[in-house]
Order: sequence, then C-alpha cells, then structure tokens
Amino acid sequence: MKASKPILIVLLLSALLTAVLLLPIRDWFMQFESYVRSLGAIGPVVVVLVYILCTVLFVPGSAITIGSGTLFGLTTGFIVVVLGANLGALCAFFLARGFLREKVATWAAGNPKFRSLDQAIGRQGFKMVLLTRLSPVFPFVLLNYLLGLTAVRPGAYALANLLGMLPATFLFVYIGAAARDAIAGQMDVSAGVYQQILKYVGLAATVAVVVVVTRIARKALREAEQAQEGSAVKPTLDEKHKPASFYEMMLVDDAHDRQLIENCHPPHWVNPTPNGKYNLVVIGAGTAGLVSAAGAAGLGAKVALIERNLLGGDCLNVGCVPSKGVIRAARAAFDSRNATEFGIHSDTQSKADFAAAMARMRRLRAGISQHDSAERFRKLGVDVYIGHGRFAGPSTVEIEGKRLEFHRAVIATGARAAELPIPGLKEAGCYSNETIFTLTELPRHLVVIGAGPIGCELAQSFRRFGSEVTAITDGMEILPREDQDAAAIVRMQMDREGVRVLTRGMIKQVSGNGTGKRVSVAVEGNVEEIDCDAILVCVGRQPNLEGLGLDAANVKYASAGVLVDERMRTTNPRVFAAGDICSRYKFTHAADAMARIVIANALFMARRKATDLVMPWCTYTDPEIAHVGYYEKDARAAGHDVATITEHLNHVDRAILDGEDDGFARVHYDKKTGKILGGTIVARHAGEMINELTLAMVAKQSVGILSSTIHSYPTQAEVLRKIGDGYMRAKLTPTVKKVFAHWLAWRR
Repeated sequence: MKASKPILIVLLLSALLTAVLLLPIRDWFMQFESYVRSLGAIGPVVVVLVYILCTVLFVPGSAITIGSGTLFGLTTGFIVVVLGANLGALCAFFLARGFLREKVATWAAGNPKFRSLDQAIGRQGFKMVLLTRLSPVFPFVLLNYLLGLTAVRPGAYALANLLGMLPATFLFVYIGAAARDAIAGQMDVSAGVYQQILKYVGLAATVAVVVVVTRIARKALREAEQAQEGSAVKPTLDEKHKPASFYEMMLVDDAHDRQLIENCHPPHWVNPTPNGKYNLVVIGAGTAGLVSAAGAAGLGAKVALIERNLLGGDCLNVGCVPSKGVIRAARAAFDSRNATEFGIHSDTQSKADFAAAMARMRRLRAGISQHDSAERFRKLGVDVYIGHGRFAGPSTVEIEGKRLEFHRAVIATGARAAELPIPGLKEAGCYSNETIFTLTELPRHLVVIGAGPIGCELAQSFRRFGSEVTAITDGMEILPREDQDAAAIVRMQMDREGVRVLTRGMIKQVSGNGTGKRVSVAVEGNVEEIDCDAILVCVGRQPNLEGLGLDAANVKYASAGVLVDERMRTTNPRVFAAGDICSRYKFTHAADAMARIVIANALFMARRKATDLVMPWCTYTDPEIAHVGYYEKDARAAGHDVATITEHLNHVDRAILDGEDDGFARVHYDKKTGKILGGTIVARHAGEMINELTLAMVAKQSVGILSSTIHSYPTQAEVLRKIGDGYMRAKLTPTVKKVFAHWLAWRR
C-alpha cells in the first residue's frame, strides 16, 4: 500500500501534464471567457454571489479570487473579489453575532477574566482585525465567525476587514490576470515581485498580531485580577499620613536596638551631594530596594538609595527576622513542656521567660542588621540618603532640598499593617506587627484580630509563652487562602494548645485603655465581651503610597499599590517598582526576585517577566503550611486537566519517629503531560521541604522526577518521593501491566 501511493501520484501528475500538452485548454478557456463576457453585468454579479455563499459556508475563496482575475482581468476582477469577500465576511460576522453572541456574552459575564478580555478585544478591535487580515496565517473564513462572537464593533470590523484584505486580494487577482495573459501568449514576471513583497508584509503582520494580542490579553487579565481584588479604583491618598517611626518600632533605650538604629538609621549621617545623573535611584530600603541598589552598584551603575525610616524595611525590623526569633523561642518552650512524650522528665516545671526570649530576638536582630547598614551600602558604592524622598517630575527625585536626576528609578517603599475602623480601637490602643516586638512583658490575655498567616503565627507563639489568647476572624475559618484540610490541621493544633478561635466574629466596639481593655464581638447574633490587656491587629497589608509624588512622576496607582506590567515597569517607562508596593506576593523572597528582574530590565533592556516566577510561600505556624504554584481550583480555572496526589506523613517513617505525623504533602499535575502545576506541604518544617517541589517546577519537570530522585532515609522529605512513586504506579494501567506480564513470561 505504501509503495502504491507514489506510483499513483506519478500517474496523476503524468495524466495532468499530458492533458495540458494535448488537450485544447487554451481554446476551451477562450470559449468560456467569451461566454462570460456575453452575460454582461450578470457574470460579475454571479461571481460576487458565489463568493458570498462560499464565505458563509466556510469554503476558502482563493480559487475564486484567482479565477476572477483570469476571467475579468485585474480591474474588474479586483472589484468583484473585494465586494464578494467583504459582503461574505459581513454576512458570516452578523450570523455569529445574531445567533451566538448573546450566549458568549452571558458566559463571559460570569467570569471576570473572560469578561475583561472580551471588553479589551472590543476596544482594540480595529487593530486586531486589520493585522489578522494582513497575515496569511489566520484562516479568513473561520475568523469571520469567531470575531462575530466577540465585542468587536461592526463598523471597526468592516473597515479593518476591507483595508486588511486589499494587499492579498490584489496579489491573487493579479496572479489570475497574469495566468490569463500567459494563456493568451503574453508573459509578465512581475507577479513574483509582488508576491515577495506581500510575503514579507504578511510575515510582519503575523508577528505583530501575536505581539498585540498577547499584550491585550495580559493587560486585560491584569485588569480583571485587580478588579476582582477590589484594587482597580484609584484611592484618595492622605498626604497627612505619618508612617510609624523607628521610635515606635524599637526600644530606643535597649542596647541591642540602639545598635540596630546606629546601623540602619545613623543619627549623625550626612547625605552625599548629588553629582550628575544617576543610573538608578531607589526609593525605599527594604528587601526590594536593597537588592536593587546593591545589584546595580555591583554591576558598575551609579546608584542612589533613599530611606526615611530604617534600612532593612519590614523584614529585618518588624517582620521576618523578629517574628521567626519569637516563633523559635516559643517552639522551644512548647517542646520543653512536652518532652515527657520522648521519655524526658524534668524535676522542675518548665517555664518560659518571655523577657529573655525577646532580648534574644533583639540581640540577634541587631547582629543581622549589619548586613543592611547604611555604612555597608556606602562601601558598596551606593549613595545612601536618609530622609523623605518624593518625585518632583518624571525623571527627578527630591530629598531634603536636593534634586536627584535619574535615568531609571525604582519604587520600593513596601507596605504597612492595614488599619481597622473599629469604634474605640485607636483610643484603647493596639499593636500591629510594627510595634508588637517592643513588648518585654508577656500579656496576660492577648486578643488577636485576624486569622491570616501573621495572626495565626503570633497567636500560637504567645499562647506557647503562656498568654491566654483569643483569635477573632470574620471568616468561616483560619488561613482562608489555604486548602481547607491544610488549615484544619493547624486549627486542630491551635485548639489543642489552648488558643481560642472565634470564627464569623464581627467586632462591634473596643473600650478601655492601658492594660484594661474590653472587646465586644458578635458571633452569629450573640454579643460577647472579652476582657484583655493587649490587642494585636493582623488584617492584611496596605501599600505605602503616600508622600511619593506619584502623580508628578506620571505613575498610576490603585488601592493595591503601584500599577506595573509583567516587566515591573510603571506607567512611566523610566520608573519601575518592586516588592510589596506593587505585588500581591508580599514576601521577602518575592521582593528579592522582583528586584533582580528590575535590575536586568531597567539597566540592560532585558525582557524578564515577573509572571515567569515560580513563587513558594510558607505560614510558620506549627505545623507549617508551605505552598507553591496553583491550588487545584485555580489550575482548573486556568484550563488544566488536573490530577492530584496526596500522601500523609503518617506513612513516613521519620515523621512517625519525630512525633510529627499530623500533616501531608500534595501535588497537582497535568494529566496529559505529568507536569507539576503546584503543591502544598503541611509539616513542622514544610518551609524547608517545599523548595524541592519549587525546583522541580522551575525545571518544568513531571511528577516522575520526585520518584527518580534519591532521598536520604529517614527524612520527612521522603513524602515527596512517595508522591512520585504514586504517580508512576498510576501510569501502570491494567493493560500495561498485562503487556509486562506477557513479556516477562516470555523471558522466563
């Protein structure tokens, strides 16, 4: 059969060539042309109608286009094809618009991302239709119907359709006319020149349409995400807002905190004098700002770094560093009290020394602060300015009466704890993450408002030190962004330890002051009065947008922060942003990663994208919850055919021996390719374990890589190997197993 196909093709080509040489094709054509001419105006009208019918019925019209040039010549043929093709396209467009558009619009209305994409296509309709018509890649007859299903305006569609098809129409009609001349014995080789020109035009249009459509889609999806998060509306900034100063964040009389202040906000620091334009001006010296400044200076750039408060930002001073110091001390207290499970008995009752634990945290924090010190960055070649910086124009920053001219700038001012408009809360006094680490005496009863990561971490820690803790959330459960069964494990552990969690609680009022406060909270219609001596508010983050002069720099912003594209550029192409000020990933490692993207894109015209980042995160409760990539519902919404494997730690030897088997690992993957889409780990050291899964995702590996990776035994990370083994077993279908059995039987 395979050998007969070439023979058949050769025979057909031979027959065709024989027919051309022997049959009177030229005479037949001249007779047919004379007949068409004898019809007068009816001939072109019939061809127009046939073209319309073919377009509506999905029949490509290339043959009719060439035939029109052959029958009617260049001028008449061109007019016939333009009329037929445009009228046919409009008929198909309106058929789709009339019968199916309403259903598509209704479906899109229920999905914010598709709705935003549909609206964006409507706004950019002329450009998209024109480019697709110029490109030979996109099928003409299908696009008419597909575009009719979108929000493209009919007028824009008709005009763009007409203009976009003119070059290709002219070429095909010209080829037909040239064929007619060839049959008549006249040769014209200029068709090849026109064809080459149109080929390059079509190639350029194809590239352009891919770029334009991609940009439109990304912008539309970004707008949809912002609208979904309630962050698309531009907020009214309170220019009188005063950020918390380091006097509120630190114990200025403490030797360790004085050392930190000396490093990160030197009292006698003298700002340098600007000398020429900077390659990069960085506003904000948190993680994103420090990485941007150090990285750029290390590459030879002239860099200015501006900070009004403490270098190191939230992470060093009031976030990751102090909180993990406190969490570790609280874990030691918990382990000491529960050592009897391992046969360890103490003669005295173990008691946590809260003041000593906080002193340890301050000592370690002060030591770490040397890495973020103003002096260290000065030695790296960075001009460090201490004071309030704000934009004075699209390429100028003012600080303490000095003007800094820049080629590029980075906004890295971070975020702060969000405030709550609860009656009496401000008067009674409360802590946030910016002030809670100044405590030296353990609160007798701490009320934590909010049950997200920070709220749960500190609620559990203060309970382990010995505080009575009540955590209040208006949600159905704690840690609402995590998988429900993952959050349930943490909730169960907090319940065991004595943390009281009130869900669906609405705080009505706070009264009192000092150490005597009362919180009135309504839970399912019942109002409860809770007496406490300290309140900690952990209800999210708010970007530090105030006082930056963003309008003067033509930088747009919304309630979620500065608006950036996937390359971290703001609406001012000279200005970039990184970190909590512009990202929904409010993590130190996310700020670090985005700053590296900014350096490449701002200074070296690279095209690195934040959307390509694989971002893990971890909630440092006990057990920890770590996650990377998609959750299952998000993977399905993104169009993936998802499969999930979950392996519990009570099947892992090391977890059983450690007494830490209340947890699991879960991996989501694409059924067709096996590619890892995301995963969650619940374990005491989940934050350490998630990195293996992150690396596999960055390398675009399938779940099978977890099975083929050798893990040290015994370790809790073996849970990931078990997931890989589960994936490999799933591939061993009954049919495959039967084939293997036959093979092995034959080998015996």
